[in-house]
Amino acid sequence: MPISWRSAGSAALLALSLANTALAANPDEDDLTVKLGTEWRLVKDDHSRDIRTWAKLEDGKRYRSFKIEVQLDADLDTIARVLFDFDNYPKWFWEVREAKLLKTASPTEHFTYIVHNAPLGLPDRDVILHTTIEPATPARPVALVRTHSAVNYLPSKPPLVRMLAEETLVRFVPAAGGVMMAVEGYVDPGGAAPVWATNFVQRSAPYSIAAGIRRMVKQDAYRDPANLPRYSLGRF
Repeated sequence: MPISWRSAGSAALLALSLANTALAANPDEDDLTVKLGTEWRLVKDDHSRDIRTWAKLEDGKRYRSFKIEVQLDADLDTIARVLFDFDNYPKWFWEVREAKLLKTASPTEHFTYIVHNAPLGLPDRDVILHTTIEPATPARPVALVRTHSAVNYLPSKPPLVRMLAEETLVRFVPAAGGVMMAVEGYVDPGGAAPVWATNFVQRSAPYSIAAGIRRMVKQDAYRDPANLPRYSLGRF
């Protein structure tokens, strides 16, 4: 699954500005550039929404990796209708400006094109995602969705900056009352981007994405059994 770039609304833009000021004044105390280890560090634990997010800094990587766990009150078909409804990503995904399907390679493999808004003053980003699906079965009750950046799948489109990485592994496992979605991922925005700005997004976006899909799976249009999902996540 993808992560985009612009802080949502004037309040978040103000937060970015304040963070930049704090970085210049005292980078050692700036929470956006806190020194992370190679173990997951809890970032947010929202008991009311059943959402938890973590971050860590892996060896050899410039930016934070992220992890999400969120309880979804939905079945796999409902989740698939949301997850593979690319045209509506701007309604719930963190600052997606445009999303569209490029190619269906098979019932379990496809390519998508996504444009992400960037923080104020930086060029917007685009990315081509190669997605593969391992549907759940009664014998293996977990569905897996993997995305990798296919950087050279399309020519670059200046002034957009092509992202170098938007890697995710998403697991869907049965849980009481629905499905537990667990995501691990890493984003490299490419081009010139301040580390503090990237880390701010990777610290804030996972929670926003989890809250967004949690909201979308409750909509009647996605719960309609007559509306077949574009790609199947299988059956537990």
